[in-house]
Amino acid sequence: MKSRLFPALQREVSEIGLGTWQLGGTEWGDVPEEEALNTLAAAAEAGITFIDTADIYGLGRSESLIGRFLKGRPDRDRFIVATKLGRHPEPGWPANFTREVVRRHTEDSLRRLGVDVIHLTQTHSLPLEVMRDTGIFDYLRELRDEGKIRAFGASVESMEEALFCLNVEGMASLQIIFNIFRQKPIDVLFDEAQKRGVALIIRLPLASGLLAGKFTRDTQFAPNDHRFFNRDGEKFNVGETFAGLPFEKGLELVEHIRPWVPPGMTMAQMALRWCLDFDAVTTVIPGAKRPDQARSNAAASDLMPLPPILHNRLGRFYESHVAAHIRGKY
Repeated sequence: MKSRLFPALQREVSEIGLGTWQLGGTEWGDVPEEEALNTLAAAAEAGITFIDTADIYGLGRSESLIGRFLKGRPDRDRFIVATKLGRHPEPGWPANFTREVVRRHTEDSLRRLGVDVIHLTQTHSLPLEVMRDTGIFDYLRELRDEGKIRAFGASVESMEEALFCLNVEGMASLQIIFNIFRQKPIDVLFDEAQKRGVALIIRLPLASGLLAGKFTRDTQFAPNDHRFFNRDGEKFNVGETFAGLPFEKGLELVEHIRPWVPPGMTMAQMALRWCLDFDAVTTVIPGAKRPDQARSNAAASDLMPLPPILHNRLGRFYESHVAAHIRGKY
């Protein structure tokens, strides 16, 4: 597992991390506790040191499982844990953005994770007007200065939101949707983020599993899986599900690029390797519900970069076949 510098933390992090939205067990189908803990262990054994979670994932279940995983590990200091706040239903919007509640939600995350300080707290896909008008970043700066958190960042939906956040004093990181089917950040964001030393955390690198290449028109998702109940943005931003593509169109696009997968790697590994080939990327956080998925994702770090001819082909394919079909904030 190769590592990259996370500038604000002055720490190296694994370039493949682990996203733990799935481990909440509420929006990706059921995940038994033992399987979740085994998945975390497999990720650690594969060299993953960056773990991303949020207080809303399973209403704290994901954070609590990570806390159980870390408890008693002699090597726990090698892990960087990032969480998010702002979307918890208690007390809910707009009270979530007051100084008192930001502090309370941070203390709750500290307790569930079983740590004295959170390495990175991110705002969780909040609208631009909330980030601009509520003072939430002032409250996060206070928590940073008090030592409750090491740094703060923002998980965003659109490039407009990302560019706004780049100008926020103390912004350590941006978490963005970026994958073969969602390439806009390359031209809009990457250079400026690098200039400012802002880490880029890549979520949905597999477009909710589309880019693993295993789905068909007959694939069935559980009723409590967002790929069932949010395909058209019924519950939250459609961009968080299949990167904003209609499912059937996504299947068609996958078949188009399937022959381009280089020998010796899976389609999922090609998709992860594609993300890693950009220097602006700090870490990529595919989710995993099973240990074998975590190990296979981690292995992408050891693969050779994709050849320039393939990058060019995928770039042209995005412009000609994909971009027009993306829905939601972007």
